[in-house]
Amino acid sequence: MNKNEKNNIIDELAVNLKEYQYVYVTDSSNLSANSNNDLRKLLHKNGVKMQVIKNTFVHKALERSETEWGDLKDTLVGTTALLFASNPKAPAIAIKEFRKNSDRPLLKGAYIDSDIFIGDDQLGTLIDLKTREELVGEIIGLLRSPANNVISSLQSGGNTIAGLVKALSEREN
Repeated sequence: MNKNEKNNIIDELAVNLKEYQYVYVTDSSNLSANSNNDLRKLLHKNGVKMQVIKNTFVHKALERSETEWGDLKDTLVGTTALLFASNPKAPAIAIKEFRKNSDRPLLKGAYIDSDIFIGDDQLGTLIDLKTREELVGEIIGLLRSPANNVISSLQSGGNTIAGLVKALSEREN
């Protein structure tokens, strides 16, 4: 691989690091070729892009992208596969599903909206994260709940009052 090809790979990686808000660093070593293909298919199905890349390329791409990874840089040892996603928990869910039949990939760390999660023990935390859509839905539900209670109270009370007025008018007659 010549210098221009290496620079192209680093530039492409820097663009991905800037474009995606959610980046997972994993170790998928010891996976057979078939298992690796199955993992890629599962990730693709969940909207996750996987790129196995040399750690030196990642370090150079980080310098070019101006993304601050802090302690996550320390996880760039050994075999590294980067997972890029538009959904913060899609890679974590895919990893958990794949690990039902395998002990890999291991989560080295994740970069989620400038927050850093380090270690395989953070997988459960990442799965429990709420997406933006889920948070907006919960807020709308909370805001609608009091209004719905008031409306239903008024409607049920309206029926009671109307029934009362009708009963009183019939009594007078």
